[in-house]
Amino acid sequence: MLIAEIARRAKVSPATVSRVINQPHLVAPDRLAQVQAVMTEANYTPTPLHRRRGPKSRLAAPKKIGVWFVGARKNPNLNWFQEQLLQVQPSIEKQRVELSLLFSQSPDELPPAVLERQLDGVIIQGMEPSPGAMLKLTGLPHVWFMTRRTTDYTGDFVEPDNEMNGRMAAEYLHARGHKTVAAISTEPSYSAIAWRVDAFLKRSAELKLKAHCILGDGKRDVSYLLHTPTHSESEQLARRVRDAKPTPTGLYVPVDHFCGSFFRAMRLLGLQAERDYEAILGNYNPVIYHNLDNLPAALDINLPTLVRKVVDHLVWRIENPQAVGRIGCTVAPSLIATSSQNRTNTA
Repeated sequence: MLIAEIARRAKVSPATVSRVINQPHLVAPDRLAQVQAVMTEANYTPTPLHRRRGPKSRLAAPKKIGVWFVGARKNPNLNWFQEQLLQVQPSIEKQRVELSLLFSQSPDELPPAVLERQLDGVIIQGMEPSPGAMLKLTGLPHVWFMTRRTTDYTGDFVEPDNEMNGRMAAEYLHARGHKTVAAISTEPSYSAIAWRVDAFLKRSAELKLKAHCILGDGKRDVSYLLHTPTHSESEQLARRVRDAKPTPTGLYVPVDHFCGSFFRAMRLLGLQAERDYEAILGNYNPVIYHNLDNLPAALDINLPTLVRKVVDHLVWRIENPQAVGRIGCTVAPSLIATSSQNRTNTA
């Protein structure tokens, strides 16, 4: 079958079909899939590379990268990462990267692909691998992604700027006129929350705000990736907010996975958003956010940028194995304020 016929069936130009065959990394993902589907349906096999005319791709072989979720089984709760990978897929293809998702149920366990060195590098996400597991990573380029690492972690990392997150939240509530504020969360042992809350309290003190710290009990034996807070936890936190003296009117919720339950518990206690309190979230997940009864301000950690950055950095590590020095990269959050926040709160 001629390229012109493939182009006609796929409703693209012959030049696009030629790029799909010779330089697929230059073709938009939807157009690439469209043409490849027609080629498959027509049982079309391109001419062998050495016999093709036209430009040939001179790119190196793709780098094989694993994204290792430590302390987690493969489960729907991790779809957020897959969705972000799809968003950056076009640039990943141009960079010649093949990504695979890996899982291990404990920090001591390494996925077979890592143990057998089937990868050029690995992105670590979730719980921090045990010292023994880290030792087995020696010689394999790796970069820690997001948070939960301890201060003892010695490798490169890419993560949200958690300290800026807490500072921005305090500054936002101060600018809105609140005099008494509170940081509220169910998981104080999670390092991202600890860093955000600590920065929030310090900045609140600098701004002369009265700040409460209202935190649940940490679950050190449960992976944060798998833990789902119960409504009873939210009820306990809401009661503590109600009973705090002086009562906080500005609330900082550093992570958003329990905020729907928490705001519902506040409502059941007779505390109404915008009348009795104003909140700002330290995360912005559109799925969670747009299902809330009220839309508080939020700090977007810019997850697509973080994903792009960690892939870029790991590729650099793979290509520069002799480079010395630890590199840590943080991405600043962005404030999302809804129209209801245009007024000045004088609470």
